[in-house]
Amino acid sequence: MNTFDINTITRENVKSLKPYSSARDEFEDFDTAEMIFLDANENPFQNGVNRYPDPQQNSVKAILAKNNNTKQSQILLGNGSDEVLDLIFRAFCEPKTDNIITLPPTYGMYSVLANINAIENREILLTNDFQPQVEKILEAVDENTKIIFLCSPNNPTGNSFSDESVVKLLQNFKGLVVIDEAYIDFSEKESWLTEIDEYPNLVITQTLSKAYGLAGIRLGICYASEAVISVLNKIKPPYNVNELTQQRAKERLKDSEKIKQEIVSIIEQREELLKVLLEVDFVEKVYPTEANFILAKVDDANKRYNQLIEKGIVIRNRTTQPLCENCLRFTIGTKEENAAVIKELKLLN
Repeated sequence: MNTFDINTITRENVKSLKPYSSARDEFEDFDTAEMIFLDANENPFQNGVNRYPDPQQNSVKAILAKNNNTKQSQILLGNGSDEVLDLIFRAFCEPKTDNIITLPPTYGMYSVLANINAIENREILLTNDFQPQVEKILEAVDENTKIIFLCSPNNPTGNSFSDESVVKLLQNFKGLVVIDEAYIDFSEKESWLTEIDEYPNLVITQTLSKAYGLAGIRLGICYASEAVISVLNKIKPPYNVNELTQQRAKERLKDSEKIKQEIVSIIEQREELLKVLLEVDFVEKVYPTEANFILAKVDDANKRYNQLIEKGIVIRNRTTQPLCENCLRFTIGTKEENAAVIKELKLLN
């Protein structure tokens, strides 16, 4: 049984930190509809955004909590998932002392944030079929290992990690296991959100940038135990999610039918592109995917990437990533965009 204790992994200065109390935080529990606010040095003339936004984004969290059968107190919102990830580093990792574990090939920001925060990044490669090497991961853990990052479905490979691997890490690691679920809406697998109450060291990050089509508003989501969220709330900037982002997020989150239709369309187009890639002569392997992209191994990634660029089609060359030599990543576009890609793929030689 995992004896996870949040006090043992929280930085000492964060434990003793008195968080900044914004003008709006002090009246969070009041009915403010008829109140006159002259406390925050705002411009008093109404234009829709002249007031500071809700620092806790309660109306957005209420929708997310209802949609995901969780509590608002188990949710933290950030200026994109990158801010959420950075807050996790800053709350729990002591610079020049602690370390994290990542599993390349994976999302590059984990490594970038480790460097920014002066945290050692211990890399344990995935297996050749892109699954975690659980025993090697646990062997790499020491008393200063605070976080293991899992991206599932994984970027750039597209596959999900086995439940068995994730459970073993949750049960045997006394730090945080952060599961990045940016692409979960395109997968048939269930989100790990259902296990938050079971594992106090489980942290899940999601985003509105992929399936929800709101990359431009920058809204990242963190789900975790109330204890973890409480620590993160102590260090987050007071107004880290602006009013326009909150408004647009609420509009989109309420339009569940359109979101579902778009996800279905993306998955249909993914399967169509998969079939074509399997028939292209220079494609050597197409990897299974549960995301809104496909990773394919080709004869010469640099050559094929440049050929497509010349045709006005921009994909991602992942050949420099571990285990991804000569691999290209194709994001799934609209039916019309996919048709253009398919046409050019068939013409290349």
